[in-house]
Amino acid sequence: MRQWSDNQTSGPGRTHLVATVKAEFEAVRKTKLYEEVAKQIQRQIIEGSLKPGDKLPPERELAEKFEVSRSSVRDAIRALELIGLVEPRQGDGTVVCDLSADSLVNPLATMLLRKRELVGELLDVRKMIEPPLAARAATHAAPEEIAYLEAILRRQREKVRSGELAIEEDSEFHYTIARAAKNSVVLKVLDVLMDLLRESRARSLQVEGRLQRSLAGHQRILNAIKRRDAAGAEAAMYQHVEEIEEIVLKKF
Repeated sequence: MRQWSDNQTSGPGRTHLVATVKAEFEAVRKTKLYEEVAKQIQRQIIEGSLKPGDKLPPERELAEKFEVSRSSVRDAIRALELIGLVEPRQGDGTVVCDLSADSLVNPLATMLLRKRELVGELLDVRKMIEPPLAARAATHAAPEEIAYLEAILRRQREKVRSGELAIEEDSEFHYTIARAAKNSVVLKVLDVLMDLLRESRARSLQVEGRLQRSLAGHQRILNAIKRRDAAGAEAAMYQHVEEIEEIVLKKF
């Protein structure tokens, strides 16, 4: 079996558990502690830092190193057992199993499913927030804000023609509409949403035809705002976010 030893990091209160094969675990400070513990151990197994036949340290030692309770460690190990990454052996403790296709695919599928659900929920929030914001922008936007939206679309159009993703322009367009709606609280909420959806936006913009659809959607929204057509701007934004949702969720 491999030997485990303590290795103190330079940061205060941060302890890592290091094996002779350089497997490292970080102290966990999140709400669902057992999931974070399981995730770190799973990562070491999948990456090969922990190999089949290796024995995990005792619960007490893992609890100290992760800075969690022993019950959190037990729950984490039980979760890893359920997906076939470790198994309890009489007299040996908890041992890393041989990696089968199922043990790799199942947690990956679960992760992707959870990610898809999260992205879907975030896009639902966008559908709740952004169409009314577009409607407000149609009635509240100053002439210089409309001019700025037009400038963003010109930059986006140029990038689309050259095959660039125009991620910055995509974000800036939506953010500018929120700013034109004159509500600072919603502006901060949208900023967080855009940040959380950054990866999915980049991935969706690589789908064939997505750049052109995004540009067309932005143009419809801007046209309605320029007409001071609140209902039209709201409908155009809803349609735009729905199109994004359809493309993004297909990617997951």
